[in-house]
Amino acid sequence: MTQAKKAHTNLLPNLTISLQMLQNSHHLTTTIHSVLRQQLILVINPSLSHKSLLFNSSPDNCFSSLESRNMAVSERLQQQQQQLPAAEKKPRFRPPLPVKTVVLLAAACFFLGLLLSSGISSLVASENRAGIACDSKDCDRKRRLEEAKTGDVMDQVSRTHQVIQALDKSVSKLEMELAVGRMRLNGGRGGGRGGGSYNKQLKKAFVVVGINTAFSSQKRREAVRATWMPTGAKLKRLEEEKGVVVRFVIGHSATSGGAVDRAIDEEDAETKDFLRLDHLEGYHKLSAKTRAFFSTAVAIWDADFFVKVDDDVHLNLGMLVATLAQYRNKPRVYIGCMKSGPVLYQKDVKYHEPEFWKFGEEGNKYFRHATGQIYAISKDLASYISINAPILHKYANEDVSLGSWLIGLEVKHIDERRMCCGTPPDCEWKAESGNFCIASFDWPCSGVCKPVERMKEVHGTCGEAAEAIWNVAL
Repeated sequence: MTQAKKAHTNLLPNLTISLQMLQNSHHLTTTIHSVLRQQLILVINPSLSHKSLLFNSSPDNCFSSLESRNMAVSERLQQQQQQLPAAEKKPRFRPPLPVKTVVLLAAACFFLGLLLSSGISSLVASENRAGIACDSKDCDRKRRLEEAKTGDVMDQVSRTHQVIQALDKSVSKLEMELAVGRMRLNGGRGGGRGGGSYNKQLKKAFVVVGINTAFSSQKRREAVRATWMPTGAKLKRLEEEKGVVVRFVIGHSATSGGAVDRAIDEEDAETKDFLRLDHLEGYHKLSAKTRAFFSTAVAIWDADFFVKVDDDVHLNLGMLVATLAQYRNKPRVYIGCMKSGPVLYQKDVKYHEPEFWKFGEEGNKYFRHATGQIYAISKDLASYISINAPILHKYANEDVSLGSWLIGLEVKHIDERRMCCGTPPDCEWKAESGNFCIASFDWPCSGVCKPVERMKEVHGTCGEAAEAIWNVAL
């Protein structure tokens, strides 16, 4: 059916040309008839003007009365010759054309039209035969070749689009690295304010793990050091051999140099496992603290990943490093337990969002983001936060803030459910099956409930072997 339609479509232009040529032939014949008729009338009555001859010039009556008019012309000539003097017997005009001549001219025009119409008919027939020939295997082969060419063109367009996207990502990465390099050359610390300078020679690392802690959380820190976090020489060896840096992250108090600050200084002098931030500590300032952590860490370590974890969460370092290694060559990676909880607009509830109106109508949910207990971002995203720290908006909840900073970027969100296992028996069952969790905590407490008392229990049940971190191939 499609081939018939195609053949019919191909014939339309040829039929149009044939019709035009027939019309032109008919017009030529009509013109000849008109001219002959005018000559005959002028012979009969020379006083008539050419304008008057335009009426009644239809060729339909020309041949029907041609012989009678010739007879009338002959009689008219004889009368004029009798009336004229002898000196004027000679006619002043040419004699009329013979009837046979006129008939021959008309016949010639008619046969000319037949020849033109027959030529056009043969052309149309040949086109028709060509259209019918399209049903053959040769036509199918040509059609398949044309379709293959179209497919090749589409493949080339797709590949070109992919190349353009790859180039765009490369340019974006280079621009970000250039901005970071300028910041480091200037001795900047990104989002930090005030003093403090760091060595401009960055330290190479695979991952920097920042443990969020507070002035009042010394016992929590001791529980972490006693379980999943290496200490002393092991911590230093882990950094040198595996490129895994682990630090407790804390800012300063409102009274700089006060008692709580001195206590942290003394603890750090003994354990050497703190990263001090140019940040004013406070529970409602966690978004600013997260921003300051990434900005400060990027200015010290040239690491592939940066991880934030709370000090009441149990962590298996070996599983964390092995998981991050899978995304080492992926740009702009954001890893965590992705969620989209409701926006809490009530003022008397925990995690109240004062700017709830920005998220639409009451009852709406947040955009997808990683839960705040633990998450990881790649180097380019940490650099982005460091560069743009002054203009990054801070919401009440730090996990929402981080999600908002990344939601408009070309970021790969990775929902890693092993980062939010429950405490025993949940993580215990998974450990017994050989599928160790990356992080474990209790959702109702947003961390391990009573971490000082239970961290050792959770580690004994759900913790990986001590040598696991050393067996990870990087």
